[in-house]
Amino acid sequence: MLQVQKIRENKEEMINLLMKRGIDAEPMFNKLIELDQKRKDTQSLLDEQLAQSNAFAKEIGGLFKSGKTAEANEKKAATAELKQHAKKLSIEQEDIRFKLHELLTQIPNIPHHSVPEGKTEDDNEFVRNGGRMPELAEDAKPHWELASDYNLIDFELGVKVTGAGFPFYMGQGARLQRALINMFLDKNAEAGYKEVLPPLVVNKESGFGTGQLPDKERQMYHVTGDDLYLIPTAEVPVTNIFRDEILDQSEFPVKCTAYTPCFRREAGSYGKDVRGLNRLHQFDKVEIVQIQDPAKSYETLEEMVTHVEGILNDLELPYRIVRLCGGDLGFTSALTYDFEVWSAAQERWLEVSSVSNFESFQANRLNLRYRSGEKKP
Repeated sequence: MLQVQKIRENKEEMINLLMKRGIDAEPMFNKLIELDQKRKDTQSLLDEQLAQSNAFAKEIGGLFKSGKTAEANEKKAATAELKQHAKKLSIEQEDIRFKLHELLTQIPNIPHHSVPEGKTEDDNEFVRNGGRMPELAEDAKPHWELASDYNLIDFELGVKVTGAGFPFYMGQGARLQRALINMFLDKNAEAGYKEVLPPLVVNKESGFGTGQLPDKERQMYHVTGDDLYLIPTAEVPVTNIFRDEILDQSEFPVKCTAYTPCFRREAGSYGKDVRGLNRLHQFDKVEIVQIQDPAKSYETLEEMVTHVEGILNDLELPYRIVRLCGGDLGFTSALTYDFEVWSAAQERWLEVSSVSNFESFQANRLNLRYRSGEKKP
């Protein structure tokens, strides 16, 4: 979440950068600054009212003791009036704070200067590629046919038991899935990431902290009876470990990795792009998360990109890395690199991973702070 003071100080620059997302932020920023000024003015008036009320309260006792009953009663009546006015100002102040918060939650993160302009994935910027492009025989089959022929994945059974997008991994298919998960976790552990096994459901506060709520609420499965949400990625519960916490700068970087099933409604997905393992509602994912000193965040981003790229090289997969354009950038991200693997049978690139820098956006939503010496930035 952005901060009003930062918007005040960098208004024009932020407006220009948000244009990369296709957002004209000037009306929202003007409203924010107007509301924030009203908040300051109201707080100043409230402080004056309370100070005057306290001063009168101290005088009243002395006036009664001095026999100045009429003057004391006047001060008493004035104090009551001041308190009533202060109460109204307090209510008004809370309303202003609520409106400020609501407006701030609607504004996405500011794109990094290197984010290319564009509206869709077609405008993403190629960074580099690796691996060898395969040459398949003319009778090569797509993965959903191979999975069926060798009984590795049963899509129809998933439809019977749950619905489309919830496949069963069978026999060697299940073992392959488990082996890949273990490989990724082991690689991450070797790189210094602490393994975490988090819950698969989170509360609203956690969904808000990482930006899924309210922005992506329709994409999440909601357990209405308990008002909980199935996680769309392990990033959500792992990052929320640090919600409302104050870390010491000496602890950086905090590195976590986690495997979880992930759940996404993917509302509106249909057609050839959702065949087989494309666009599942439930899928397995290994996540890496770092909490880092802001001054080192982009250095860390490149380190994480190199780590993921190394795993793709170990798997000998043909891949490419793209920098997402403003229109394809996630709500909370300032800069995202997508990793895409070439599917020879489908003849298209498929996203398999992404690495993002959220700068201070998520930290603000999480109320996550750190201390350097005696200070809390």
